[in-house]
Amino acid sequence: MSKPKLELVALRKEYDNGAVVAVDDIDLTISAGETIALLGSSGCGKSTTLNMIVGLEQPTSGDIHVDGQSVVKIPAGKRNIGLVFQDYAVFTSMTVYKNLAFGLEIRKKPRREISKAVFEVAELLGITERLKIPARELGGSELQRVAIGRTLVTKPDILLLDEPLSNLEAESRLAMRRELRRLQQEIGLTIIYVTHDQIEALSLANKIAVMNAGKIVQVELTTEICRRPGHVFVAGFLGSPPMNLFQGRFKHHADQLYFEHGVFSLNLSSTLNLVSIPSGRVILGVGPESLRLVSPGSGDASGLVSRVETMGSERVITVEIGGQAVHILDSAAVLPPRTEEAVDIAFDLNTLHIFDADSNLRIDLHETKVDHCEPAN
Repeated sequence: MSKPKLELVALRKEYDNGAVVAVDDIDLTISAGETIALLGSSGCGKSTTLNMIVGLEQPTSGDIHVDGQSVVKIPAGKRNIGLVFQDYAVFTSMTVYKNLAFGLEIRKKPRREISKAVFEVAELLGITERLKIPARELGGSELQRVAIGRTLVTKPDILLLDEPLSNLEAESRLAMRRELRRLQQEIGLTIIYVTHDQIEALSLANKIAVMNAGKIVQVELTTEICRRPGHVFVAGFLGSPPMNLFQGRFKHHADQLYFEHGVFSLNLSSTLNLVSIPSGRVILGVGPESLRLVSPGSGDASGLVSRVETMGSERVITVEIGGQAVHILDSAAVLPPRTEEAVDIAFDLNTLHIFDADSNLRIDLHETKVDHCEPAN
């Protein structure tokens, strides 16, 4: 079995003599040619992790292996790991050619080798006709191409991208996502992509590692992580809107199995066939697409409509149930309810997710086939 391309082993980063833990003993294995997204909100530790991999930050403890060898004592410039920042870091006074050649020139490569490498990368990125133009004359997406090209020209073993599209307008961002997917397919680089944007992570990565408070809470294939969130944080983070989460307990009444929430009760006898019922508190996860409005008196729960938002062909209806905001994804073709209107809600009992309320980890009671987030083009 071949060694992983990159492996993080109990990687930890502390500041202020341990008062602040930015990265909390994370483990991560990445295969050659794989694209993995480090996904999380601001301050979760994803950029700090990237800086340790490239060598800009020294770990407090733990190790970083590239091709099976530790690199923590190797200086950043000698790790052959490329890093592209969100602010481009392009020399605007230089031409595009000089920007692309910069990394090879400081390595004192022969002029002919530099020229060949620059033209190859420029052709790959579609900027051959812009080589003689000063970088200050380029638009945002072209600047990002130059920033990526300046890294690619050095032929890195691993490419790290830190929020590379966050400064682009929506149309340019979409174009660059397509460009990055094409590059991955053509050159097969191992890529770690740091982002807070779920759509970027879902559309670009083979795997997603969701980070929260310095920890990786789940690593999973992009195609699986929405279908089977393994942690409460992941369930409540992914998706727009994310999964609804209800705390409660399982109880038996007259040979029937119920989930008791406090303001509603669900009979799950026909859905769950359990040998043993978790005795403690559990969290029920229900995707917004697994809830629907029904006629009065026929639902599993009732509440008051607090907000109605139309998003293209769909509509998000927010209903207050026992003081909790519950999101329902509905067709915009259906006549929406009015704000403050009392409504009944039915649950799709075949698409529920169950989590242990103490560990926040998934309890596999049954298989669910519904995604509550989808990759975008």
